[in-house]
Amino acid sequence: MSIYEDQLRPLDLRAVKTYPLASRPSKVSLNDFAGPVSEDSSLKDFLASLPKILAAQSLREIAARMRRARELQKPIIWGIGGHVVKTGLAPLIVDLLRRGFVTAIAANGSVLVHDAEIAMVGSTSEDVDATLGEGVFGGADETGKLLNRAAQEGAKEGIGLGEATGRALLALNPKHAEYSLLCAAYRARIPFTAHVTIGGDIGHFHPQADGAALGATTHTDFRLLAELVRRMDGGGVYLNIGSAVTLPEVFLKAVTLVRNLGNQLTDITTANFDFIQSYRPLTNVVRRPTANGAGQGYSITGHHELTIPLLAAELVCDRSGK
Repeated sequence: MSIYEDQLRPLDLRAVKTYPLASRPSKVSLNDFAGPVSEDSSLKDFLASLPKILAAQSLREIAARMRRARELQKPIIWGIGGHVVKTGLAPLIVDLLRRGFVTAIAANGSVLVHDAEIAMVGSTSEDVDATLGEGVFGGADETGKLLNRAAQEGAKEGIGLGEATGRALLALNPKHAEYSLLCAAYRARIPFTAHVTIGGDIGHFHPQADGAALGATTHTDFRLLAELVRRMDGGGVYLNIGSAVTLPEVFLKAVTLVRNLGNQLTDITTANFDFIQSYRPLTNVVRRPTANGAGQGYSITGHHELTIPLLAAELVCDRSGK
C-alpha cells in the first residue's frame, strides 16, 4: 500500500500529445556527419570530412572571416601567449604571415622570452621545479640582457617594446631566426606589440631591468594595438590564443578606448583558442566586444598544437572556390 494520501496519484500520461518524428525540425542531419578518410586522402579531403557541427564548423567560419578580412585589407591580429611558442607553432604563424593571414601580433611578456631563446639557441622552457629551489630559475644571462636593453633603447627612441625587441634580436643575427615570430614580424614590418606585467617575466629581476623603460615601451604598444583595433571596423579579426588574463584585459581596454574616442567598431570577428575556456577570454574577447550586433565571437576548445594547425590548414586549403 502507498504511503501517500489517497488523493495523490501519479500523473496520467494518456492525453500526452505527440507528433511524427519526420515532421520535426532538427539541429543535426546526415548532411552534417563526418566522413571517413582513406590512406590516399588529401588534406582537402580530410578537412572536408570533418563534421559540419560545433567546433569544426566554427573553425571553417573563422577561416572564412579571416579570408574576408584579407580581401578587405582589414587587420588580422593574433594575440598570443607564450604557450603558443612553447608548443612549436611559430613556423605555422610565420607561414600564415607571409600569406597575409597575420597582419599584426600582440604578445604577452612570456612570448618575448621564449621566442628570443628559440631564435638564439634553438630551445626554451626551463624546468622550473628543478631550478626554483636554488633560486636560479629565469637567470639566463643572454635573455635578460637582450630584453632589457631593447626596452631601454626603445624608450629612448619612443618606439614600442615589441618592435625594439625584434630589432635587437635580429641585430644579433641569431642562428634560428627563421623560427622566430619577432624576427619574422620585424623583417616584414608587421606590427608586433608586447604587453608586459612588470614582475611577471624573468627579465624583470635581472640587473639591467628598468621599470620606467618597460612601462614606457609597453604603453606605446598598447596605444599601437588600440590603433590596430580601430582599423578592425568593417571586417577585422582578433584571435586570442593562449592568454587567459593579460591580453583579454588589454584587448578590452583597447576596444573601449577606440569607442571612447568616437570611433565605430562593428562587423568584427573575435575568437578564443584554448584548452580551457576561462572567464576573461570568453567575456572580454568573445562576448563583450561583439555584443549588440557589433560582430561575431567564437570559442574553440582544445590544445593549441591541434587546433592551430587545423586553422592553418583550413586557411591554406581554401575550399571556397576562390
